[in-house]
Amino acid sequence: MLNSRCEFNSRHFHQLVKLIKRDIKKLKVNNQITAAELRVADEEGNQVGIMRREEALKLAQEKGLDLIEVAPMANPPVARIMDYGKYLYREEKEWRKQRAKQKKDLLKVIRLNLNTGLNDMKIKAKKTDEFLNEGLRVQIELVLKGRAKYQKTFSDLAKKKMEDFLKIIVVPIKIISELKKQPRGWNVAIIKQ
Repeated sequence: MLNSRCEFNSRHFHQLVKLIKRDIKKLKVNNQITAAELRVADEEGNQVGIMRREEALKLAQEKGLDLIEVAPMANPPVARIMDYGKYLYREEKEWRKQRAKQKKDLLKVIRLNLNTGLNDMKIKAKKTDEFLNEGLRVQIELVLKGRAKYQKTFSDLAKKKMEDFLKIIVVPIKIISELKKQPRGWNVAIIKQ
């Protein structure tokens, strides 16, 4: 029931409040409902019928649940009898699942240049391994500056350095986009195999 919020620890409660403000549409609960008549559905989703707000609140309190207005624009507004805490929990769980999917679509970028030494490359390769083990896509860029962009000898050195960097990576990789020359240098995108 709505009054049992004291069971949550304060950090969890504040996270839920942020979640409600950000992603869950604002719902009117119990005494916040202003409509005189409501179309009421019970906790299983079965139609109870059209009744006055006071009767619906009394029915919800008898069952130990909350009355939540789910469709305020309908005529009459639709309210459902359910546990508000469980509703918030389900919405939070769904929101977290969506965020986890978004995280997998992230692209991490590792930047190198012609002056990057072997030890620095090993450190960057270790970080690349961590990203790949998390299931993230990694784009490796070797940035060329000044005249190095336009001279073929520097371009060949850059390509060799990129190939050497790919050999240092411990995790088995699958190349998404082949090693190719861009206006700023060379780049390649990889994922874990």
